Amino acid sequence: MSTVQKKDLNLKKTNLLKKRKTVPTIARAVVLTTFNNNIISISDSEGNVIVASSSGAQGFKGTRKATPYAAQVTASEVAKIAVDLGVRCVSVIIRGVGPGRDSAVLALRNSGLKISVISFDVRLAHNGCRARKRRRV
Repeated sequence: MSTVQKKDLNLKKTNLLKKRKTVPTIARAVVLTTFNNNIISISDSEGNVIVASSSGAQGFKGTRKATPYAAQVTASEVAKIAVDLGVRCVSVIIRGVGPGRDSAVLALRNSGLKISVISFDVRLAHNGCRARKRRRV
C-alpha cells in the first residue's frame, strides 16, 4: 500500500469520527460524589453517555479531588461541553455521600442547563457482612 492510500484511509477515519451524533435536548446527569472523587456524567434517556468527567481528570490530586470546589469545576466543564452539543434540560440523579453534591448541582444550573428533576439515589450500607472475629492479644 502506498503512502497516498494510507493518507486517504486516515482522512476517511477522521471524517467518520468528526461526524456529530444526534444529541437530545433533554438528558440525564448523574453526580457521583464519594469521599475520594467526584464523577459527573451526562447521558441520554437510554443511558448512552454523552459527556463525562471526574475531578481527577480536571487536574485535582489526592484529597483535593473530593472537595466541593473540585466538584464545581468538574460539573461546569461537563455542562459547558453538553450545552455546546445541544443539551438544554437535564434531570439530575445524585449518588454517594461526598461533600460535593450541592456545589455540583449548582454548577450545572449556573452553566446554562435547566434542571427539571433532582432525585437522590444514595445507597447506604445497613449492617452488611458479618464482622471478623475479634483479635485476642
